[in-house]
Amino acid sequence: MDPKLGRMMLKEWVAIESDSVQPVPRFRRELFRMMAVAADTLQRLGARVTSVDMGSQQLPDGQSLPIPPVILAELGNDPTKGTVCFYGHLDVQPADQGDGWLTDPYVLTEVDGKLYGRGATDNKGPVLAWINAVSAFRALEQDLPVNIKFIIEGMEEAGSVALEELVEKEKNRFFSGVDYIVISDNLWISQRKPAITYGTRGNSYFTVEVKCRDQDFHSGTFGGILHEPMADLVALLGSLVDSSGHILVPGIYDEVAPLTEEEINTYKAIHLDLEEYRNSSRVEKFLFDTKEEILMHLWRYPSLSIHGIEGAFDEPGAKTVIPGQVIGKFSIRLVPHMNVSVVEKQVTRHLEDVFSTRNSSNKMVVSMTLGLHPWIANINDTQYLAAKRAIRTVFGTEPDMIRDGSTIPIAKMFQEIVHKSVVLIPLGAVDDGEHSQNEKINRWNYIEGTKLFAAFFLEMAQLH
Repeated sequence: MDPKLGRMMLKEWVAIESDSVQPVPRFRRELFRMMAVAADTLQRLGARVTSVDMGSQQLPDGQSLPIPPVILAELGNDPTKGTVCFYGHLDVQPADQGDGWLTDPYVLTEVDGKLYGRGATDNKGPVLAWINAVSAFRALEQDLPVNIKFIIEGMEEAGSVALEELVEKEKNRFFSGVDYIVISDNLWISQRKPAITYGTRGNSYFTVEVKCRDQDFHSGTFGGILHEPMADLVALLGSLVDSSGHILVPGIYDEVAPLTEEEINTYKAIHLDLEEYRNSSRVEKFLFDTKEEILMHLWRYPSLSIHGIEGAFDEPGAKTVIPGQVIGKFSIRLVPHMNVSVVEKQVTRHLEDVFSTRNSSNKMVVSMTLGLHPWIANINDTQYLAAKRAIRTVFGTEPDMIRDGSTIPIAKMFQEIVHKSVVLIPLGAVDDGEHSQNEKINRWNYIEGTKLFAAFFLEMAQLH
C-alpha cells in the first residue's frame, strides 16, 4: 500500500463528522455517509458487501433517529484457507476545536510525525490499516493468504445499538465459516513497544437514591429535625471503599481469579516506566509503588469509583438548602471470575445493611443500571501465538501481553455468541488520546500497523 494513499484515505475519513454520541439529524447523516464511503472502499477492493439496515433508535425525548447500517463484507471463500474476521467502528466521540483542540478535529493535520484528528486512532486509523494490508496483497497481485471478513458498525461510541441482535442472527450465516476474530480498538501501554490485549474488565454501574420528599428544604426552617437524605447518602457512599482503594462490600473478592506464577511473570515482562507514567498522568502519588501492583490493580483486581450525586446543590455560592432527594452514582470494574448478578446482590445487601444502622425514616432504592461482564482469552491460543510472531517480524521485539482496565463489551459478545477465539491487536501508542482533545495516531504506528496486519495474515495462513 502506498503510504501516501493510505494517509489520504485517512484524511478523507477523518473529515466525515461521524459523531454517534450527539443524537441530532446532522450527525446521523454524516454517519450514513461514513458507512457508504466505507462500503464503497471495500467494494473497490473486490469484497462482497452487505449494508444491513438496523432500523431506528427511540430517544428518551420521544424522537426517533435512524441507526447507521452495519457493513458485512467478505473477501475470498477458499475452504482450504482460514477465515479471519475483523471488527471495527467508524463512529467517533464529539469534538469541537473550541474545547481545546490545537487544530480542527475534522482536518487530519500532521505535526512531527503525529496525525491529529478525531477518529485517527479510535477507530478509523486501525480499520484503514486493515484495509491497507488487504489492498497491499491486491496491489502486488498476490492471493490473500486467508479469507477475510469485515463487520464494521457506526454506533460503538453510543453502546453498539442493535449490534448484539445482528450478531446473534448472523451466527450461523456470516460467522459460520469464521475461525478467528480480530479487534483493534485500544492502545499499547507504551509509546514504542507493541502489545497484544488478552483481557478487559467488565463494569457494573449503580445508582443509590435516598428520598425524604420531592421538594428541597430550607436548612434554617428544617435543619436539626430531619433525617437528611444527603447525610444518609454520604454515609452510604463512604461505606463502599476505603482510603487504600479496598472495596468494603462483603464477599466482593470471593470470586476474583487467583494469581498464578505464570501471570506474575507476564506482569514482570511488561515495560512500564513508573516515573514517566506518573508524570504524564499528572498524579502526585498512586496507591501502589511497584509496576506489578499498579498493573494488577488496573487489570486483574476490581475497583470501585464514585462518580457523582444528582440532586445536590453544586453551583457556586452559599445556598442553604437541604436536598429532599439525592441519587449517588458509582461503578465497580469487574474481573474474572466475578459475576454481574452476584455483585448486584452483594452491593444491594451491603447498602441495605448500612442504611438500616442509621435508623433513617427516608426511603432508599439501589439500582444496577449497567452490567457488563469481564472478558479474558487464553494467551496460548494459536491466534495469539501467530500475532506474537507477526509482531516479532515487523517490530523485532516481543509484545507486551496486556489487559485493558476499561470495558470492551464487543470482545465478550463475540466470544459468547460466535464461540470463536477473539484477539485484540492495538496499533495506537499510549499517548494517542482516544476520546480526548488532540487525538492522534503516529504516522509510524499507522504504517507499521498496516505491515503488522499483513504479516499477521501470513502467520494465520500457516495455521491451515
